[in-house]
Amino acid sequence: MSRIFIASKGDRAGMARLFRAALPEFEVLTDLAPGDDRPVPYIVVGRPDPGVVRSVPGLQVVLSLNAGIEHLLASGEVPQDIPIVRLVDEGLAAGMAEWVLAHVLGWHRNILAYRDEQPQRRWAPKAEKLARERVVTVLGAGALGGPVADHLLRFGFQTRVWSRSGRAIDGAAAFAHDHLAEAVTGADVLVNLLPLTPDTRDLIDAGLLARLAPGAFLVNGARGGHVVDDDLIAALDSGHLSGAALDVFRTEPLPPEHPFWTHPKILVSPHVAAPTHMDIAVAEMVANIRRHMAGTPMLNVVDRTAGY
Repeated sequence: MSRIFIASKGDRAGMARLFRAALPEFEVLTDLAPGDDRPVPYIVVGRPDPGVVRSVPGLQVVLSLNAGIEHLLASGEVPQDIPIVRLVDEGLAAGMAEWVLAHVLGWHRNILAYRDEQPQRRWAPKAEKLARERVVTVLGAGALGGPVADHLLRFGFQTRVWSRSGRAIDGAAAFAHDHLAEAVTGADVLVNLLPLTPDTRDLIDAGLLARLAPGAFLVNGARGGHVVDDDLIAALDSGHLSGAALDVFRTEPLPPEHPFWTHPKILVSPHVAAPTHMDIAVAEMVANIRRHMAGTPMLNVVDRTAGY
């Protein structure tokens, strides 16, 4: 009987029930008994405490509950010869697309501006544009950026996509690694869905924001480490940016004293853009376990060199 250890900090019992139903031949553990040195080939983690991963005997695969795995790579907890598998499922992609579209459309149709003017009983129609008159640049063309770009295209937005590889998405203008400046110049909306790597940390700084169209809007659903906070606030205060929707932050929960909380042009949400739906997540992980047991390649294995 093979074994799997659920080491996440959420509802371990609920997840264990799903795994037992899908893998009846497995022993599903929510704790490791002291002195139990029988092999546990699979571990499910979110943000594990130090030493947890290395304490698992006979470990073969680390299954992450997150699409972003920079914390696992930075911690050094996972030995180099153990593959890490990211969670990339339809639930994450659908949730992110809904969240991004909600904010892009809210800004595009001035819903946020009208809401702010309502307490003053101000009747002030604004110039309304069609989606085809707006340029939206999506940073990232992967499992999240690709579906988001598809949804933006369906609404008619002029969509640009920038990624390391320059991956093509039907209907969108694709830009590769060396063409970031071209991808963002003149964009009305910037949507960040990149993985956080040494190359992308602090990518959204004063220089990049200055290339956006006057009055542009920033949507960040990736990681807080991509954005230089002070540069964003300066761009908002100067009027160059009209607003920002932020779901991720350098420190989470966002500290009460952080200026993002009270800035009138920033919408803060508590890292809820793409929540994990446990039934979908377990099905994805089970499918990869089956692949591993059959000796076939698993999906979404992390490239440690690329950082995602």
